[in-house]
Amino acid sequence: MRAIILAGGRGTRLKPYTTVIPKPLVPVGDRAVLEILLENLRMYGVTNITMCVNHYAELIKAYFGDGSRYGMKIDYSLEDKPLSTVAPIKLLKDLPENFLVMNGDLLTELDFAEFFNFHLQNEGLLTVATYNRTVSVDFGVIDIDPDNNKATGFREKPNYNFNVSMGVYAFNRQLLDYVPENHPFGFDNLMHKMLGLQMMVNIYSYSGYWLDIGRPADYEKANTDIEELEAAHKKSIPIGSHANTNNYQTRAI
Repeated sequence: MRAIILAGGRGTRLKPYTTVIPKPLVPVGDRAVLEILLENLRMYGVTNITMCVNHYAELIKAYFGDGSRYGMKIDYSLEDKPLSTVAPIKLLKDLPENFLVMNGDLLTELDFAEFFNFHLQNEGLLTVATYNRTVSVDFGVIDIDPDNNKATGFREKPNYNFNVSMGVYAFNRQLLDYVPENHPFGFDNLMHKMLGLQMMVNIYSYSGYWLDIGRPADYEKANTDIEELEAAHKKSIPIGSHANTNNYQTRAI
């Protein structure tokens, strides 16, 4: 398995933590979050890594080097301008037919080998790992009839559940034919294009531990959770209930 790690963002949502260091190097416990991700990838057999870098690229390259101290081979692709999350992959010329793609700020117990095998078995161009996330609204929500400006319902600080992208994907190389050359193009653009063309997108639903540390609240939670995660690794006990997944396909209609 080959993994492409997207590590070129500015981490603006995580300021002030990212004022002087790139988001992938933000510490969770006593290690950089990307360092934890690399160790998890290696545990599932991924040893060939390409990091797409831009912002603070030299710091990232200096920290991880050629990957030898992690038992991996790491190389780098430098964007000369911000290209969002998908277009940087278009710059790579030596990609295998199928490969992993992920953000560099993830904390997860996902079995990357199982996820990749699911992608291969379903023979699609794109597989997206998803997570059911509960989002709380810290206000009273009022439903309004726009025709007469009358209240029709009220919910005090409601919770909503959404299936969100985990920032972990499996690509088939042919998918890059739909990505513009040297022009900003993100995962949102890719999804809209695929759904507009009625292309199949495979979904791998995951219910174990996952956290995107893009927001200060999630970053603080990651630092609270890391001790439990590491203790579970030592005991070989998984966090959460990720032994059971509900994997399915969705087709645009």
